[in-house]
Amino acid sequence: MSRAPLSVGNLLVIGLGLIGGSLVAALRKNGVEGRFSAWNRNLSTLEYALSQGLIDEIPVSLEQAVSQADIIVVGVPTLAVGDVFEVIAANAKPDVIVTDAASVKGSVIDAAAQAFGHIPPNFVPGHPIAGSEQSGVEASKADLYVNHRVILTPLANTSEQALATVQSMWQACGAQVVSMDVETHDRVLALTSHLPHLLAFGLVDTLAKQNDSDDIFRFAAGGFRDFTRIASSDVTMWRDICLANREALLDALDLFQSGLLDLRQAISDLDADALTRCFSDARSARQNFLKLLEPL
Repeated sequence: MSRAPLSVGNLLVIGLGLIGGSLVAALRKNGVEGRFSAWNRNLSTLEYALSQGLIDEIPVSLEQAVSQADIIVVGVPTLAVGDVFEVIAANAKPDVIVTDAASVKGSVIDAAAQAFGHIPPNFVPGHPIAGSEQSGVEASKADLYVNHRVILTPLANTSEQALATVQSMWQACGAQVVSMDVETHDRVLALTSHLPHLLAFGLVDTLAKQNDSDDIFRFAAGGFRDFTRIASSDVTMWRDICLANREALLDALDLFQSGLLDLRQAISDLDADALTRCFSDARSARQNFLKLLEPL
C-alpha cells in the first residue's frame, strides 16, 4: 500500500534567503504537497521567488500571511526573531506550527517566551546545519539539505504532533534530523561554527588593515582562500549570531586562545616535539571528524 504524499498545508517562510528558499525548492522537488508563500522586507526578493516558481503568491501583508499559515518557518537574522514572533502571536491561528532556522537556540526560545507569554507547544526550535558563503534566495539549491543534519531542540512541553510534522518536513528534503538539548546545541555550535566564522572574519580584517595588504592577498595560496571562504558570509546574520550566543562564544574564544598561546610558546621555545604532538593529534581528530560526517 503506497503512502500518501506529505502535505504541509499553507507553509509560510518569513525571511526568504538561502535557507528558506532551499527548503521550499527541496519540498517542491520531492513532491511535498502544499501552498507556499513567503515574506521578506525586500519586495524584489519575493518577486524573484515568484518568477522562479518557489512561491505561489506574494502576500498582501505579513499579518495576512501569518493568519493563513499552517506552518511558519522563521528564517530572519537571529536578533530579529523576536519582532517576528510578536506578529505571529498577534495574528496566527491557535494551532499553527512554528519553527525556525536560527543558529542560536537559547535566545530564540527566550524571544518566544517574551512574545507569546509562554513557550507555545506548537513551537519547534530548529537549526539546519547546511549553507554556504553565498546568501539570498538566488543561491537556493533544492539539494542543499541532502545528507546534512537538521538539529531540533524540542522542549518539555513541545507537542509530539508538531515535532513529528517538522521532522517529516526536513526529512522530505533529504536531511538527517537529530534532537539535542538547547544548552548543548549552543555550546557545540559556538565551537564548531560561530568560532570559525569569527576567526575567518578577524583574520581577513586584520590582514586587510596592513600597509602591504595588496601583496598579502595577491600571493596568498589556496589554503588561505579555503580557510577564509566563510568570511564572505552574510554580515548581519553573523553579527547577530555572535551577540545572541555571547556567553558560549566567549567561552569558545577563551578555549581557543589558550590553545593558541600553547602553540606560540612551543614556537618560541623551539619545541619541535610539542608542535609534532599538536599537529598529529589535530590531523587524527580531523580524520575522525570526517568519518562522523558520513551519512547515517
